[in-house]
Amino acid sequence: MGRLDGKVAIVTGGGSGFGAGISKAFAAEGAKVLVGDINQAGGEATVATNPSSLAFHKMDVTKAADWKATVSACLEKFGRCDILVNNAGWSYTNKPTQDVTEEEFERTFDINVKGVYLGCNAWTQQAIDRKEGGVIINIASVGATRPRPGLVWYNASKGAVWNATKGLAAEYGQHQIRVVSICPLVTGTGLFSAFTGMEDTPENRTKFTSNVPMGRIGEVDDVTAACVFMASSEAKFITGVNLEVDGGRCI
Repeated sequence: MGRLDGKVAIVTGGGSGFGAGISKAFAAEGAKVLVGDINQAGGEATVATNPSSLAFHKMDVTKAADWKATVSACLEKFGRCDILVNNAGWSYTNKPTQDVTEEEFERTFDINVKGVYLGCNAWTQQAIDRKEGGVIINIASVGATRPRPGLVWYNASKGAVWNATKGLAAEYGQHQIRVVSICPLVTGTGLFSAFTGMEDTPENRTKFTSNVPMGRIGEVDDVTAACVFMASSEAKFITGVNLEVDGGRCI
């Protein structure tokens, strides 16, 4: 028996990285998952790994109409939606803050903050109406709690997600809707250079992980395991929590 048997989830950014891993892990634990992504090829590739439990819906998390259509598609296909994972995110490449363009700033906040705002607005009412509770999992970043130079506005966007998580948890707890955030360390998903501003070499990984007590960068399954736990009944009394999945980086 899976830990998420009978549950239905929407996972944004499900065509790659954490989103693909979370979608597959939820399905392996018995959930049905609507995989949302603007990248159709990536989303369909995720679905192809378990087509009996996964379905794809193309969406842009910065568009309210897309969110409304995504929630409607989930309810139409699966009859309910218990879990929302706001995973879709974006960052400019690590660089001096004065070199960040207005377009990069706006894109960072549109996807990382507005996307969460629109997602929560579109998803929450059906969960309240169903009167069975639910879970919102926001994927933030260790940058929310321990910012790195060169990513000031990305860190700020994830700090907003972290803060909103606590506010949402306080507001929707009365409806038995739990809201948590997961703060991963950089992983080997191809973003090492973008986030650290260093070439992805063994030497630079060693330099970076010298500040990580457990001595390595993150892995996708570190994050998926945390998400499965938070989505399950095992975490039924946990809300408003910012879980750092970082090998001790933020100590």
